[in-house]
Amino acid sequence: MASCFSTGPVSRKQGLAPLSLIQTLALDRTARRGQWCLSPFFLLFLAAAACSRRPALPVYGHIPDFQLISQTGQPFDRQSLDGKIWVADFIFTSCHGPCPRMSAQMRRVQSAVSQLPDVRLVSFSVDPERDTPSVLAEYAVRYQAQPGRWFFLTGDRKTLDSLDRHAFMLGNVDGSLEHSTRFVLVDRQGRIRGYYGNDQDDPTAQLIADIRRLARETS
Repeated sequence: MASCFSTGPVSRKQGLAPLSLIQTLALDRTARRGQWCLSPFFLLFLAAAACSRRPALPVYGHIPDFQLISQTGQPFDRQSLDGKIWVADFIFTSCHGPCPRMSAQMRRVQSAVSQLPDVRLVSFSVDPERDTPSVLAEYAVRYQAQPGRWFFLTGDRKTLDSLDRHAFMLGNVDGSLEHSTRFVLVDRQGRIRGYYGNDQDDPTAQLIADIRRLARETS
């Protein structure tokens, strides 16, 4: 339905300037004198213009170089993610609290981005002493992690703690096993572009939408 607004009576002496194409589409004279209606064409035009002006995702920080070990037992470093869009979280395999839910949500993200070859998922362990590569490999199988797509990382506790505390700004890897339940979106340049969770029951819908936004970016 067209949205109408009142212009009041129009004087014949004033005259009207010729209408542009957009104005012609925008304004349909109704039978009732003194009213104009916004046409559906113009409403669609406004919606498209609003979408095109949507601001870029903010930049919260940058992920530095790191050296860890993946569930395959192979070294995994920050350069492995160069040019990739990736999602990070912090979990541990013996967790009976939020970790199973978080990994199930990460699996949902994995399914949603299956047609985006440059997207990676990275789960960092907050229990590196117990979460050995073989333990992480079993956990990866449990959540149907695709090899080469979803990585589970363990290694030096100090490295993990520095990443958690100073890079991702989520918490500490200090042996307490307390950890954030948030997901972090990182772009192709290693910049943090979003945090998801805590105040959302299921943050995956917005996370997936923002992954796709980054995938459309050219730089």
